[in-house]
Amino acid sequence: MASFNPIKIFSGSHSNYLAEKIARHYGRDLGGYNLRKFSDGELSPSFEESLRGCDVFLVQSTFGSSDNFMELLLMIDAAKRASAHEITAVIPYFGYARQDRKDKPRVPIAAKLVANLLTAAGAEQIMTLDLHAGAIQGFFDIPVVHLEGTSVFVPYIKSLQLENLVVASPDVGGAARARNFAKFFNADIILCDKYRKRANEVASMQVIGDVKDANVVFIDDLIDTGGTICKAAELVMSKGAKSVRAICTHPVMSGPAHERIRGSVLEELIVTDTIPLREENAKIKVLSVSELFAKAIGRIRDHESISSLFINPT
Repeated sequence: MASFNPIKIFSGSHSNYLAEKIARHYGRDLGGYNLRKFSDGELSPSFEESLRGCDVFLVQSTFGSSDNFMELLLMIDAAKRASAHEITAVIPYFGYARQDRKDKPRVPIAAKLVANLLTAAGAEQIMTLDLHAGAIQGFFDIPVVHLEGTSVFVPYIKSLQLENLVVASPDVGGAARARNFAKFFNADIILCDKYRKRANEVASMQVIGDVKDANVVFIDDLIDTGGTICKAAELVMSKGAKSVRAICTHPVMSGPAHERIRGSVLEELIVTDTIPLREENAKIKVLSVSELFAKAIGRIRDHESISSLFINPT
């Protein structure tokens, strides 16, 4: 049975480029919203229309500045105090997800803290895409709609009609992600075993598996400085690969990432628009996930299964 509560979609100040496309695919305009800043940088958001009794979807990726996350928390609180019926935080890129466990003493589990803060602010549901670790869903005591980038990546890779396709993971930790993607093509997988001296710096790497004469496609959830993926691409080409591409859902692309991608052996880097690119890059292909999120909002409105949005291996 469809919901009788009006649906309203709003965008945080840094995700407007994506939220506008989501709203357009859904068939309506974004709701009125305004963000003021005090001279010291303090944020003061406000909605420009009534939310009473509405199912509200707040679109904001938490990339870059922590202001994005703080703004989302304040939007949730404002919507709750405006008597919204249900509040869904739509977070295409879920920041701090890489800190999902204690990998050494005296460090935070930031992903859990973020989950607690979103719930405390008043979010009643989370919608996101390709979390760094699926287990992060368990950090929430509210429903999490976890969408998959395969919905846009698989059709694109199939359109390339690559022969002798091999799916690769740039690190051992991504083996499950690579194996899941390989099922759509009945392809073999290879792994790159890397050792880091410190964050964002790869000290050594080796290939596990055969890439001779293969068209290799790396699959990962995000690309940050680009060091790992560029080194992995160079390594498989040195082992006899015919071509190499990379798929990364979230193009964080910090520091020298763009320069590294341009100078790499990658044929192309395929990403989504969860994060806007800081600059043009001829090697980067951007696929939009706006229609996917719009369809998910429609499924929630009509109380239908979200799993119908996932594609299955043939």
